Amino acid sequence: MRVISRRALRDFWEVHPQAKAPLCAWYRVMEQTRFADFNAIKATFPAADYVAPFTVFDIGGNKFRLIAAIHHNTGRVYVRHVFTHPEYDKWSDDRRKRKRPKRGK
Repeated sequence: MRVISRRALRDFWEVHPQAKAPLCAWYRVMEQTRFADFNAIKATFPAADYVAPFTVFDIGGNKFRLIAAIHHNTGRVYVRHVFTHPEYDKWSDDRRKRKRPKRGK
């Protein structure tokens, strides 16, 4: 797979140095493997989840979350966000609130 972009990973580990090793390991696996579908990703990364339209990876023993849009047909992985676990919880809550239909009066 082609990971776009490594810079997002680097920017994150510059702020959170303890994330460098696990992010580099994730990057190597992603670059060296062609995943046909989410099931193939799940076989390699058991803690990965699909939260439409993104794949969410637990990184570094669940200390960090990497959000990616994966296009299996083109072999591209677009890194959308890298978060600490608390940052991910806030982002996830915000997404849930935006998706809820508003109730009438």
